[in-house]
Amino acid sequence: MRALQQEIELQRDFLNGETIETIYFGGGTPSLLEGEEINQLISTITDLHTVSSAAEITLEANPDDLDSKKLNALRQTPVNRFSIGLQSFFDDDLMWMNRAHRSNEAESSVKRAQDTGFENITVDLIYGYPLLTDQKWKYNLDKVFDLQVPHVSAYSMTVEPRTALASFIKNKKQQPMNEEQSSEQFIQLMEAMQTQGFEHYEISNFCKPGHYSRHNTNYWKGVKYLGIGPSAHSYDGEKRQWNIANNAKYIQAIEKKTIPAEIEVLTEENRLNEYIMTSLRTQWGLNLEQLNQIAKGASEPLLKDAALFFEKEWIIQKDQVIYLTQTGKLYTDHIASELFF
Repeated sequence: MRALQQEIELQRDFLNGETIETIYFGGGTPSLLEGEEINQLISTITDLHTVSSAAEITLEANPDDLDSKKLNALRQTPVNRFSIGLQSFFDDDLMWMNRAHRSNEAESSVKRAQDTGFENITVDLIYGYPLLTDQKWKYNLDKVFDLQVPHVSAYSMTVEPRTALASFIKNKKQQPMNEEQSSEQFIQLMEAMQTQGFEHYEISNFCKPGHYSRHNTNYWKGVKYLGIGPSAHSYDGEKRQWNIANNAKYIQAIEKKTIPAEIEVLTEENRLNEYIMTSLRTQWGLNLEQLNQIAKGASEPLLKDAALFFEKEWIIQKDQVIYLTQTGKLYTDHIASELFF
């Protein structure tokens, strides 16, 4: 806590005095913090920055952390949005994912948060793993719709290298992920969300009208941001920096009043590729005029490379903006990588 507050002080000039519109407590398990600790961190931010009175302040939370006592304590903080990691409503699936909570806690945590007065809630779901049949996936989606949350983030299960799951799959103790299953469940997800009146505003994110995640939308639109803490990433429009991932070394460096971060100055090519990757993922699309602002004439080679995807009807163009079609959303990463400079 002390190191986090010190880093906020050390990084006070990173955003050049811009008004803070969003604050996001995420990465790790910030719901372990007490309400008073959250107040201390926000107080440090407001002492050093101008924070909008309408700021979106999100806390990532595990369902098992959100008991009545914690929720009542959080009501005494400026936190006004929760991101709750439900993942599934099936105990077998949660145990397979090595999650600490169980299905009854997943449902009750959302209801308790709503009863305490928190209505701006997003929940996470995962699909595309061996235990999840299409029927179970439908059940999970219907359960979320019944809870009437305004925002849902849904992610296909990925296997990270050097994890227990990767080792189990390599040693044939677990089934590998099935891309066809993942694609089919993604289509099922898109259709269900559309039926329920959710906007598909980013590949993994759906919301009721007006309930976009303002914080994450800023990432996708290339807005500057400052990350505080071990492993935290920051971006100022020209360079990226990321803090060391070791807690002890992070604290030691901060105590010496140094930021333990690596810095990468983005080349023109980096900025073009990042814009292509992030913009295509959103409902706002890839604006060719904005691409040309990054590098003069960049739209011409991009349109040439995009010809095949227009032909396949994976992308469409309206005025100066390129959008993914419903089918194209199944190939987002492939399309973006083929358009990179």
